[in-house]
Amino acid sequence: MIKKIFFLTFIFLCVSCNDDFLERPPQDQLTNANFWENEEQLILAANALYANVKAKNTVDMENMGDNTLWPSSTQYQQIGSGNYGPDQNTINTEWTTQYRGVRQANAFLENYHKANVSSELAERLAGEVRVVRALMYSYLINFWGDVPLVTQTLTIDELMVGRTPKEQIVDFLLEDLEVAAEALPTEIPTGENLGRMNRGAALALKARIALYNERYDIAEDAARRVMEMGVYELFDIGNPNENYNALFTDRGKLAAGDNRETIIARLALSDVAMHNLSREIQVPDQVIRWNPTKSLIDDYLMIDGLPIDKSPLYHVTFYEDVFENRDPRMTQTILEPGSTWGGRYDGRVENDNPSIFEVPKFQSDRRGAVTLTGYYFTKYADVDAVATYNRDDNDIHLLRYAEVLLTYAEAKFEQGTLSQEDIDNSINLLRARVGMTPMSIRALEQNGLNLGEEIHRERRIELALEGQRYFDLKRWKIAEVLGNDVKGTNIHWLPNAEAAANLRTDSEGFLIAHTGRTFDPERHYLWPIPLPQLERNPDLVQNPGW
Repeated sequence: MIKKIFFLTFIFLCVSCNDDFLERPPQDQLTNANFWENEEQLILAANALYANVKAKNTVDMENMGDNTLWPSSTQYQQIGSGNYGPDQNTINTEWTTQYRGVRQANAFLENYHKANVSSELAERLAGEVRVVRALMYSYLINFWGDVPLVTQTLTIDELMVGRTPKEQIVDFLLEDLEVAAEALPTEIPTGENLGRMNRGAALALKARIALYNERYDIAEDAARRVMEMGVYELFDIGNPNENYNALFTDRGKLAAGDNRETIIARLALSDVAMHNLSREIQVPDQVIRWNPTKSLIDDYLMIDGLPIDKSPLYHVTFYEDVFENRDPRMTQTILEPGSTWGGRYDGRVENDNPSIFEVPKFQSDRRGAVTLTGYYFTKYADVDAVATYNRDDNDIHLLRYAEVLLTYAEAKFEQGTLSQEDIDNSINLLRARVGMTPMSIRALEQNGLNLGEEIHRERRIELALEGQRYFDLKRWKIAEVLGNDVKGTNIHWLPNAEAAANLRTDSEGFLIAHTGRTFDPERHYLWPIPLPQLERNPDLVQNPGW
């Protein structure tokens, strides 16, 4: 298992600084001249790269999309609402963080061949590093489009590098991931190798990058190759009412041994590397950090496979009716009345069992989890960890086999070759896991539904709270929805409506949780180049509109 990541990162940062101000390297320090010598050093250097794989930050990025709302004015929230500029810290942090990882990877790939190790081990580790570097670059091009493509470590004098066209970078990444795939083992890493990149990781990431950049034939091929490996399968504990939710709890940890779905993850280790996600989702004495939106709630299909505006099953008079007869993934993602939770007292006096959620709480008195939208997440929330602080050891899932299946279906659709058989071998496997009505092309046509939109909906529902929504909105060219008010439940449905009486609502009674948002398609599809980077490097050119 990959351990002591931060210590290893420190070592690697030290040895990858290739300053030539001394002719003879010091004999009592690690440098490029004496570090890349043996198997232990090479493994240490490769391990250090894994510190660059996003952790809970992947979930934090959901606040840029329309699935959830952060309660305070955080920088991700500002980005999602269009109220940010090139001087924002997060913009610069994302740039510097990704390029720091790129530099570490470049240092490894420049030096790994010096070590006295078997060619097989050396190339395997280099393959892992190539996957991590591609992950860094995938964020860079998703945020900024054209960015400098740097494939070697640079001295201070060489840092002035202009922007490389995005399409050229995509070409490089797809080719590099193919090189990585050839060098990496097929089997899922276990034991001391738990969490390492393998061939599936290289191909699944290749499929994602290709899909995001409209290389649909390549995305289809890479996804199919993962599917044909026979290594991955959807996580299933034998209970459709829990299968999906359990993946995001301790039961779905890679270390537990039953998860053959997660392909890339940031592992959480008890007492070594933990986070605070469960508590932030259902924090019992403050406003929750992730507030599910009306937009997300409304997108869940009814159990008959129809949207709420077309299904005869959708009748809402009371708050709990919202959850009736819906896609089972809804109640395994959004907290349903009657469920166990960690938010304790919810504002209803007659609730004599505070461990059971009954109604949403809107007034902050430090006696229960407060929501801005009237909804709470249950996905990723380990009830036992809610009462703790930074003691959550759930793994963070960055890329799952479920996404590969969705990529395959979408890539086939975009090429005009998607068949019912393809859907049965991809999307309908996801639905079968939870007991949801399968997708039928014929039924969609009969009900006047658009197949492409339903594929997009499926991706949103399956990957909610996993950091993909913002990028999907942008690549589908529908990100203008980010300029809309963020809304929540309807005040008229609440048994405790008086608790929300002072909150803003629209003409129909739906809570308006956040307003003053904007999305300018002339500039917001790309982030501005960070101001500090423009000041340091005059060869960079700012994105349009900034």
